[in-house]
Amino acid sequence: MKHQTQDIPVVLTIAGSDSSGGAGIQADIKTISATGSYACSVITAVTAQNTQGVDAVHPLPADIVGQQLDSVLNDLNVVAVKIGMLSQPDIIEVIAEKLSIFQPRWLVIDPVMISTSGTHLLEPSATGILKNILLPMADLITPNLPEALMLTSHAESDCLPAMPLLTEQLRKIHPKGILLKGGHSEDKNFCEDLLITPDEQFSFKSERITTSNTHGTGCTLSSAIASFLAQGNTLYDAVALAKTFISAAISNADRLCVGQGKGPVHHFHAFYQSLSGPGTKR
Repeated sequence: MKHQTQDIPVVLTIAGSDSSGGAGIQADIKTISATGSYACSVITAVTAQNTQGVDAVHPLPADIVGQQLDSVLNDLNVVAVKIGMLSQPDIIEVIAEKLSIFQPRWLVIDPVMISTSGTHLLEPSATGILKNILLPMADLITPNLPEALMLTSHAESDCLPAMPLLTEQLRKIHPKGILLKGGHSEDKNFCEDLLITPDEQFSFKSERITTSNTHGTGCTLSSAIASFLAQGNTLYDAVALAKTFISAAISNADRLCVGQGKGPVHHFHAFYQSLSGPGTKR
């Protein structure tokens, strides 16, 4: 019996490896797969980390990163690229060089600068290169509030009053699409993300979910957006679908018992409705 074949959208994630599997490349691959696309990857750094924090970061040589990109882009029909942890300047430069030649249909950049546990994941010398070389290539950047403050060199410590000013300053840095994530705001009841395009601004507001298991939320959201973009959705619809996915993944996070710190979200919540057994909360 001959089976019908159907092209599956291919999404490339360029990011660091999380040895605990909750964030980074591992979270990206889970997310892209769970949302119906095919995931391929380029690893920029190997981290030693778990749910309690980051113990070590080992960036890969830039030429190895470049070789990975060549291997993937010369063979696979990549529709969307998601970029996460970049670590150092020469890695950013080689990625920008390769992508300027390849020019993917969609490029989503999550400017990973600080881990959930507070570890700095981007060298200070790399921030300017990221802003000047790579971010202008993106169709969408997805900074959280601390990252937005770093990108704009904003001095205010209170993020909530700074959001209107942050929006203006981010537009100057990146006039295309910006998803400003409000998860770090001081609002205990709601979380508001702002999607800012050249012509419009949209608010995605949802009730804050009470859980400590939020490891990898930023990686998951940006990967889901890239996956839904690769499937032909508009930017607004891709963000809306990704927000629905991440909300469900966070809501179901407590069903997993992983680690002794901030555990991961449940990427495969939709597939594990009947999951039972040791180490699983139903």
